[in-house]
Amino acid sequence: MDLTDQPTALLPGDVRMPLLGFGTWQATGQAGYDAVLAALDTGYRHLDTATVYGNEREVGRAVRESGLRREDVFITTKLPPNQVGRERQTLEASLEALGVDHLDLWLIHWPPRSPADSIPLWRELIAARDENLTRAIGVSNYSTAQIDELIQSTEENPAVNQIEWSPALYDRQRHAEHRDRGVVLEGYSPFKTSDLSDPVLVRIAAAHGVSPAQVVLRWHIDHEIVAIPKSVTPERITANFDVFHFSLTAEEMRDIDALGEG
Repeated sequence: MDLTDQPTALLPGDVRMPLLGFGTWQATGQAGYDAVLAALDTGYRHLDTATVYGNEREVGRAVRESGLRREDVFITTKLPPNQVGRERQTLEASLEALGVDHLDLWLIHWPPRSPADSIPLWRELIAARDENLTRAIGVSNYSTAQIDELIQSTEENPAVNQIEWSPALYDRQRHAEHRDRGVVLEGYSPFKTSDLSDPVLVRIAAAHGVSPAQVVLRWHIDHEIVAIPKSVTPERITANFDVFHFSLTAEEMRDIDALGEG
């Protein structure tokens, strides 16, 4: 399945971001390289890493050795907020480690400790995008108020906000706030806060002949929320990608939403 065959979110600048990505947190060294290569072989075309993960070099090597063209893999990395004032050096180090000349998405990993740093930091990301060092820019772990501050100060909306998300954390208002601002919601740790033995997930999984974990990922996709499950186990990497042959009904979506609204 090529990038063009997968469901995507449209980011500013006509950038297409696959709704299913591969998370690489804690996937380091040879095991990290093997996991990313397995993910690319399986069909994933969206990789999520970060400066602090310490695995950009392994991710880049896997992309090169996969045989895929650079333009067929969507690569995200993240800037640590303590790199205020060293944004460009950090970006150049990420590009060098990944072995690429541009990112597809660069995120501020967490809001900076000092609120006074927030706007200057965001302006550095805008500059990097304008110089074609990254195709899109965004944030991670930001509140709606923090996003609004960026928009009001620069008239530049983050393309993405990556936050912890799962059915148990579903927040209809927060979801709507992102949509209203044209910010794509990207969820991390989809299974960490999910009770995969929940009767609702088990029932819906049985109806489709899939696992509860696959239902959780499909729920993200049907909400047009980006999901980035992570695993270093080949079988699980494959299973997490096998979610394109079914979709959830409106009633099933409402039942899963209710897990976070109870």
